Order: sequence, then structure tokens, then C-alpha cells
Amino acid sequence: MITDDVGGMGPLVARFARVGQRLRQADLARPWVLDTAVVVLVLLMFCLPDLLHHGRVGDGDGDGRHRFQFVFTQLPLAAVLALQTGLVLPLLWRRRRPMAAFVAIAVVFLLQWSLDAVLRADVALFVALYSLALHGQLRRLPWACAVMAAGMVLVAVRVSPAMSVWDALFFLLSTATAALAVGLMVRARRAQLAGLRERAARLETERDQRIRLATATERARVAREMHDIVGHNLSVMITLADAGAYATDTAPERGKEALQLIGDTGRTALGELRRVLGVLREASEGARQAPELSPQPGLADIETLCDGVRTAGLEIVYRTVGEVDALDRGMQLTVYRIVQEALTNTLKHAGAGTRVNLTVVVADERLVIRIRDNGPAGPAGSWNEEGHGLVGMRERAALYGGTVSAGPAADGGWAVEAALDLTPRGGRR
Repeated sequence: MITDDVGGMGPLVARFARVGQRLRQADLARPWVLDTAVVVLVLLMFCLPDLLHHGRVGDGDGDGRHRFQFVFTQLPLAAVLALQTGLVLPLLWRRRRPMAAFVAIAVVFLLQWSLDAVLRADVALFVALYSLALHGQLRRLPWACAVMAAGMVLVAVRVSPAMSVWDALFFLLSTATAALAVGLMVRARRAQLAGLRERAARLETERDQRIRLATATERARVAREMHDIVGHNLSVMITLADAGAYATDTAPERGKEALQLIGDTGRTALGELRRVLGVLREASEGARQAPELSPQPGLADIETLCDGVRTAGLEIVYRTVGEVDALDRGMQLTVYRIVQEALTNTLKHAGAGTRVNLTVVVADERLVIRIRDNGPAGPAGSWNEEGHGLVGMRERAALYGGTVSAGPAADGGWAVEAALDLTPRGGRR
């Protein structure tokens, strides 16, 4: 029940957070609005009552000063207005110049009590102390506290005919301490939130940098792998061209066949080159590495891959639909790497004993790879952020105009699906 109640407070808390965010944005855009509102509020709550009761302190009007039988000097109305203005007006710059505002209000405060006069507008001194603790320089705070303590001692002495000096000091200093503590607490909280926002921004930048680095690394690796296929096609074309040249004189029909094979191989190589150039266009130039001499894996090697993963503990059911053997080497390599990445992460996160259904479907100029397991869906999703596995799979699929999606399956477990476009690029002319 406690969880439900807390959960039910979520929308309300979010609504208040949004309102607070809007107020902060409005304050940053027009800070004078809040400063003016504070001054107007002090005028209405503390200055106006003094003006309305001016000259009626001893007439039994129920005011606190009559109840305690205070005897204060009755200043003229003009003097009261002047003192109230001196106490309240500096609050307009309490956030921009907190120390100057505090000093100005403290001077008027000490002048007022030296004249043996009491005003409700004295609350402005506590507001100024709060603002100094929140917005001012901390090294100036001890001097402000000393001035504040001297002012409270003066007030305690003036009200000694009505109450004990120590009781008055306790009340006044407690109020000043509360204003100071609230200001410091809000200041610490704002500093903490600013630090958290800065850390979040830094982490987001680092995350983006890691993703870009992982993308660049994966693109470079894909380019190296595609280089082998393109090099193979060019070698075949050279061999066919040499054979066709020799067959022209002795067997013209064999020469024609060789030329047709050269055209088919060249178009395949052209498509692969365009894909590689698309990868390298955004990649930065790095150190050149020699291509691997071993042949790149294809669809025929997926069964061997599954056997190795079965040995590690996964139960894999692998099947193909359609003419998968007719795929070119670049497409087969992409399929193999996507399957390899998905099975590796399934073994890593789902663990041994997990059943995996692997299907490769070729139909309607599209190739779809589906990998589904019955392992736990939660932990299996973490590899997307930690290992950049999904980033690499998407980069490979993008070479063939494809997409990759990963997430919890509807019937439990984890599912990865990749869809690749089989439409030829730079096809026959």
C-alpha cells in the first residue's frame, strides 16, 4: 500500500516540478519581478499596519505594543515613512548586491532603535540576512553576523521594561539564526543541484563520445572486412580478362562467356565499393592495416558458429527460409556478424541453458534475421549501452539499407530482429 501511495504521488510531484521549473525560468528572464514582489509583500504585511495604527498605540486597540505596555517614541508620520522606505527599499537589490542591501537596512535599523521607535518593517533585516547567506560572499558573512548581533542586543535593551533582556535576546537571536540557516541550506542545495546538472551534462557528453568512438571503430572494422571481398572480385575479374584474351583466337564463345562473367563480377564489386565508400566518407583517416588473409565467414559458417555456442551451453534451433545461398559475400558477411553479435550477447547475459530460435528469411528482396531466446529480458537489454553491440549491428545493417531492433519479446525473453534490403545498388545497365 505504501508503494501504491508513493506511486500515486508521482504525477503530482512531477506537476509541481514543472511549475517550479517554469517559475525559475521566468525569474531568470525577469528577476526584477520577484524582487519587486518581495518589497510589495513586506509593505503590505508590515508597513501598512504601522501606518494605519500610527498615533493609536495607547488607545486600547489590542496591538501587541499596548499589551506589553511598551513605551516608545511616537515619530511623525513623515519620519515613519522615511524609516520604512530605508528598511524596505534596499530589498530591491538584495540578490544583486546582498551585502550593500544588508548594510543599508542595518544602518536604518540601528538609527530607528536608537530613536527608541519600533516598526514592523524591521523584518526586512532578517530578509536581508537570509539573502546575504544565500547570494553573498561567505567571507563577509561573519561581519554581517556581528552587526546583526549588535542590533539584537540594542533591541533587547530597548524592550527590557517589558521583558527580560535574556528572553528577548534568545528570541531575536533564534530568529536571526533561523534566517541564516535557511539561507545557507538553500545555498547548499542549489550548489548540489548545479553540481548534479554539470555531472549529468558531462556524463552525457562522455556517452556521446563513447558512442561516436564505437561507431568509428566498427566502421573501420567493417571497411577492412569489405576490402577482402572487393579485392577478391577484382582478382577474379583480372583472371577472367586474361583467360578471355587467350580464348579470343581459339574459342570465341569462351571469350564471350568470360566477358559476361567480368561484367557480373564488376557490378558486384561496384556495389560493394559504394557501400565501403559510404562507410569511409565520415570515417577519419587512420593507420593503414593490411587485410586479413583468411577468408571471411558467410552463411555456411553460421552452423559452425552455432555448434561452438552450443558447446558453451546454449540450445540453438537454426533454420533458413528462401534462397540464402544466392546472397553475395558482403551480405553473407553482414548476416554472419549480426548473428555472431546477437548470440554472443545472449550467452553473456542470458546464460547457459537458454533456448534460442535463429531464423534467416529471404523473401521479396528483403532478408530478415530473427534471434529470440527465453532468457531473462531485463539483464539481456543492458548490453545495448554497455558493449555498444547494437551500435555495431546497426552500422552493419545500414550498409544494406537495413535496420536492427532489440527488446523484450512479447512471450518473454529477448528478441533481436534485423531487416536488410536485397535491392542491388549500381545494378545492371
